[in-house]
Amino acid sequence: MGTSALITMIVVQVTVTAITGYFFYKVLTTPPKPEPDSFSENDDEPR
Repeated sequence: MGTSALITMIVVQVTVTAITGYFFYKVLTTPPKPEPDSFSENDDEPR
């Protein structure tokens, strides 16, 4: 394996690992959206 191929492989692996880590961190730290407790609260019309 040549030097340029080794550098390319390392750069790609570090880039993919960094992007994966970033999104994994975002998933763990994003607060959940408040959702209604029941199906009736999803209705726009009053009953």
